[in-house]
Amino acid sequence: MALMRDAVDDPATDATVAEKNARLRQAVHRHKATSRAGISERVFTAMFSGLVYPQIWEDPIIDLEAMNLKPDEHIVAIMSGGCNIFSYAAAVPVRITAVDLNPAHVALNKLKRCAAEKLPDYASFHRFFAEADSVENVTAYETYLRPHLDADTRTYWDSRDAMGRTRISYFTTNIYRHGLLGRFIGAGHALARMHGRNLRNLLKAKNKAEQRQIFETEIGPLFKKPHIRWLCERPSALFGLGIPPAQFEALKGKEKYMADVLYKRLERLACDFEFSDNYFAWQAFGRRYASGGPLPLYLQRASFDTLRQRAPGVEVLHRSFTEYLAEQPAGSCDAFVLLDAQDWMTDEQLTQLWTEIARTSKPGSRVIFRTAGEDTILPGRIPDAVLSRFSYDEAKCREMTTRDRSSIYGGFHLYVFKG
Repeated sequence: MALMRDAVDDPATDATVAEKNARLRQAVHRHKATSRAGISERVFTAMFSGLVYPQIWEDPIIDLEAMNLKPDEHIVAIMSGGCNIFSYAAAVPVRITAVDLNPAHVALNKLKRCAAEKLPDYASFHRFFAEADSVENVTAYETYLRPHLDADTRTYWDSRDAMGRTRISYFTTNIYRHGLLGRFIGAGHALARMHGRNLRNLLKAKNKAEQRQIFETEIGPLFKKPHIRWLCERPSALFGLGIPPAQFEALKGKEKYMADVLYKRLERLACDFEFSDNYFAWQAFGRRYASGGPLPLYLQRASFDTLRQRAPGVEVLHRSFTEYLAEQPAGSCDAFVLLDAQDWMTDEQLTQLWTEIARTSKPGSRVIFRTAGEDTILPGRIPDAVLSRFSYDEAKCREMTTRDRSSIYGGFHLYVFKG
């Protein structure tokens, strides 16, 4: 069985939100505050310091296939919205350490962990995180969750946002419409309505042929409009996707216009997967999970009993990935999940990160990540003495990219430590 233990949290529980967000600034800021690029970076940091991803946008099914986790292995992962780490826990009895620089994501994951353990049954867990739009969720929070949360997490969910709403009330009005990404998707729907289009019409399709027909008539033409193409060329317009200025050009890749990149990614999401098996499409085009439809692994009824048993052992920390690894013994980790964080990093930061990954890896350890562009970003950016210790199967990675249901990334990448 996996190593089960009481919840272990960041010991710096008395740190202020400002102090915690300083770590995020260190990760994103590359230019002087008075420069144009520096101003853009600081606007992004201000937006990214709150809740960004109520749902993670990496497909955990692809992650699990690539990592091929075995019982009792130790996985270190960036948590983001947490759908990944709790899906891993539901699938395999492994030890999971989840880290993130965003205090709101830390608070969300501690809430999910507590809910999996303390809510009375699956129905209440489903109502809280799958439906996420009932006043009963606040009652459940007060009764079952709040007494078991640490002080920082209680403070976050009890506090009020700029609109005067308590943050726990997000679960009475669909949490997936909140956060930076939720608002970005809402703005996309509003923009489509201004042009007489309804993105929800896609969800009426009965098969992939109908999905493509509706996409090409309802959504595709929007990307030909000059003002929308102009808007897509503004890096700040994509901050709502969690894309910092440093990642904008990587996302653009070899394409001349960002509108063409976004068209292709949205086309893949809308046309390449059956909606009956793609909850990412429901969140993009319906802004919710389908009633009786597809759900992330950790929210499925068949996973609940196992998740309840294993969730208390998921370690949730407010740390940078490199900082955490630097504290660990050599050869102590089996798998690493970096999401798309490397797109933000300088060559120096990448070298520090991969030096620690190599040091803490066991032979056969797996590293997975995604990139905004199609190609892996590592060759030429970290020393060959480090990168040569890992194997990389480009054809396999491209094939797995095509099966990633979220469809928003250009590349999925798997590196295996050779020892």
